[in-house]
Amino acid sequence: MDLVVSPALTIPSSELGWRFSRSSGPGGQHVNTSDSRVELIWDVAGSAALTDTQRAILLSKLRRRIVGGAVTVTASERRSQLRNRETALARLAEMVADALAPDAAPRRPTKATRGSKLRRLAAKGQRSETKQQRQRPSED
Repeated sequence: MDLVVSPALTIPSSELGWRFSRSSGPGGQHVNTSDSRVELIWDVAGSAALTDTQRAILLSKLRRRIVGGAVTVTASERRSQLRNRETALARLAEMVADALAPDAAPRRPTKATRGSKLRRLAAKGQRSETKQQRQRPSED
């Protein structure tokens, strides 16, 4: 089953590699015999599904997750291997989609308005007055 990341990108299942191992945690009677932990491996550097620009973006944005040109996603939360496979596929799709999404527009710094400054100072004065009321009366 091919992994649809976006309308512009579909990763063929032939490019996805799977590894299975025993998962830690609860699992019932068959916990020591079933390989429910899933590792999904995708070779970003050698993928034919990517354009050169997409490959460059992914290699730069995912550089901490890429080892030897490949991204590895692990899932072991579920007891079932099938559910962990679905989770790993969803994580990979989300990770690739987030990396390929355009960057947000940079924030333009703005000045505080005159009204907001006055409101802030009024709140400070109110707080100061409240604290003054809490003090013991002076003995003059």
